[in-house]
Formats: sequence, structure tokens, C-alpha cells
Amino acid sequence: MASESKSALRPFGMKDKLGYMFGDFGNDFTFILSSLFLMKFYTDVMGVSAGVVGIVMMAARIVDAFTDITMGQIVDRCKPTKDGKFRPWLKRMCGPVAIASFLIFQSGLAGMPYGFKVAWLAVTYILWGSIFYTSINIPYGSMASAVSPESKDRAELSTWRTIGSSLASLVIGVGTPMIAYVTVDGKTMLSGSRMTIIAGVFSVCAILCYLLCFKMVQERVQLTTKSEKLDLGKLVKSIATNRSLMGIIAAALMLLLSQLTMSGMSSYVYPNYYGSAAAQSLSSLVGMAGTLLICAPTAVKLSQKFGKKELATAGAIVGAVSYLLCFLLRPSNPFVFVAFAAVATISMGYFNTVVWAMITDVIDDTEVRTGVREDGTVYSVYSFARKLGQAISSGLIGALLTMVGYSEATAFDPAVTGKIFNLACLAPFAGFVALALILVFLYPLNKTRVEQNVATLAARREGKEN
Repeated sequence: MASESKSALRPFGMKDKLGYMFGDFGNDFTFILSSLFLMKFYTDVMGVSAGVVGIVMMAARIVDAFTDITMGQIVDRCKPTKDGKFRPWLKRMCGPVAIASFLIFQSGLAGMPYGFKVAWLAVTYILWGSIFYTSINIPYGSMASAVSPESKDRAELSTWRTIGSSLASLVIGVGTPMIAYVTVDGKTMLSGSRMTIIAGVFSVCAILCYLLCFKMVQERVQLTTKSEKLDLGKLVKSIATNRSLMGIIAAALMLLLSQLTMSGMSSYVYPNYYGSAAAQSLSSLVGMAGTLLICAPTAVKLSQKFGKKELATAGAIVGAVSYLLCFLLRPSNPFVFVAFAAVATISMGYFNTVVWAMITDVIDDTEVRTGVREDGTVYSVYSFARKLGQAISSGLIGALLTMVGYSEATAFDPAVTGKIFNLACLAPFAGFVALALILVFLYPLNKTRVEQNVATLAARREGKEN
């Protein structure tokens, strides 16, 4: 690379994988906290209606349409420093993203006027997700292409990224309900003051994880720095005609819509329908432990044998079947519901484990077809799709909860909680079915084509070096 001599570069190894793991650990200290508890915090603690929260979160994605693509263009055009092309952004932006996340969960403002609370949510949420999170997540995700040119290494980075996400899910999904919920008059309720403290602790942890990623990961591949002027029309046309990119965008949108609706509804189905915060913690524990112990050790081997697309499709089908059975059987025991949810989480864990390697496959496919490599741009478009999925799921949860009549006053009404159970099963079921159809009919990068692209690019680069 321009910033480091080749002799100074150590071989790709465990230090890189652990460092990349810490990067997503840092991301998810704020991302998963928002996904799991922001809606619950603002409906139950701040007294804002679920519909309004959903609208605010969806509106923020309009901002993302500009900030994500802009950040992708910045990354593609920025010149490498002594620390590399992508790594410096981790150090620059870790503080702002952590502070913004903490500001979202300020229970001390619960007594303020309704309009002020909605405005506070909108401003802090946009600062966190649309600006600061974007400015660290897009360089972090794009960095995988610069860490190693080898497909197997990138698949391992994707696996370790998923391990980081799973560890964060364990800490947040298991630990937070055990601390944040209190029993008041026999009802399981979220404590606002505890959530504020938890958000502060997680923000500090996010900063530490980002800095570990910065220190441990090394960039080895010198990627082309774009210099031509941005042509927005050409960019939009390039995205719209890129079938592999459109396929992974649609898949990401449906994956996030399914999973975040599933996890978002867990904050209502466990404490309100089943009256068990412990079951919510156990659900996160079992699902994430299964991802770590089953998916992570086997995903690379299975994807090499069958293909990433094929593995992800199978996971989506199993997840859909699990939630359909749960809806039909309607278990009265919360721990039986936990078992069904765990099967779906683990089966989808395979997609989550290889999806980041699928992004590099899309980047490779784009380079094969066009001769231009745009890591930052492709990743920023994918990142926007993920955040759009997050926002739509929040908006969907808010709309559905409003539709069934959920409010502070009806939170434990059996007629309302029964409908919440239905939503908790049928929403992810529909999402997983749609995801499987997208992967089969829209996303074109099967095992054979990925291998052909890798061989084509290797031959091109070898020809340039000779």
C-alpha cells in the first residue's frame, strides 16, 4: 500500500479476525440497543405513541438516502493515510456515535412537553444513525476488501464479524432485560433511569471496541482512489442495473425487516403476553449461543461446499417454518416460544454469518462486469438498505401496535396481548418467506458464479503485476 511497505505487513491472521470482530461489537452496542429497546423506551417511559416513534424512525431514513451514499463516495475518494484508507474513520468517529446513542435514552426528559420529546427523539436519532453511525459503519464494512484479497479470508472476516454481533446481542439482549425491567404491582415494566445508565455504559464499551478494531486490523490491499467528478445520474443508473447489488439490497431489506420485527416484538410478547422478562433474556441467550456455537464454526465450510446464496436460502426457509408452527400451536409456556424463536434465530444465523462476504462478492461481480471497483459506494448502498429495513420494521411495529390498540393503558389487556402474539409469529414468517424468494429468483451470485468471478479478478491482477 501507499501508506505501508509490504515488508511491514504481517500475514492475514487471527489478530485481524479478532480486530474485525471488535468492530461489529462496537457497532452493535448502539445498533442493537436501538433495535431492541428504543421503541419500548419511548412508548413506555417517555409516553410517546408507537405510531409517532415509528414515523420518526422511518423519516430519518430519508436523511440516510443522502448521508449513506455521500459517505460511500467520500470513502472511495479519500486517499490512504499512514493508518490506511478505512481504519482512520474508526478513530475519528467512535466518540460522536457513542455520545449520540447515549443522548437518545434520556429518561430525565420524560416530564417534558410531548412535542419536545418527539423533537429530541428525531434530532438525537438522526445524529446517531444518519450521520455518526454512517460515518463509521461504511468505512468499517468497506475495509474487508482491503484487509485481504482472498475470498476465504473475507468469508472468515464475515464469520468473525457475526461473532462480534452475536456477542453484542448476548450482552444487550440477555443482560439488559435482567437489569432494565422492574416489577411494579405485579407487572413487568421498563425502568427509564436504568435504561439511561445502561445506554451510557454501552456507549463507553462501543468506543473501546472501535479502538481495538483500529489497533488490531491491518489493510493489505491498495484499492483505487476515485478521482472523477460524481455523476449522480450515472451512479443511480449503475445501481439500478446491477442485478447482484439489487438482489442483496432486497435480501438485506427483508432480512432486517424480519429479524428486527422479531426482536422488536420480543420486547412486547415476553413481558406483556407471557409476563416473563426472564424468557426474553433466555431467548436472546439461546439464539445467540446457537449462532456462536453452531453457525460460526460451520458457516465457512458449508458456504464453500454449497455456496453462500444456497446456505442463506435454506436458513430463511427453516426460519419461516419455525414461526408458522409456533403460530399454529400457540404455546402457553413462554419457554416453548423461546425454543421456536431460537430455531429461527439460529437458522438465520447462517445468512448473518456469510452476508458480509456476500457484499464482497457483489463488489467483485461489479468489478468483473464494469472494470471499476467501488467498495465504499456498494457498501454504502447496502448499508442504506439495512437501515431502511430497521426503520421500516420500527414503523411497522409502531403501526401494528397502534392497530391492535396498544398503549400504556392497554399494555396488559388480554385482547391486546393476544394480538401481539399473532404479530410476533406472522410478521417474521412473512418476512422469511419473502427473503427466500428473493434469494432464489433475484440474487444471481450462486457458488459457480462467485468462483468464476474470483478467478477472473485474480487473472486480471496477475496480468497487471507481470
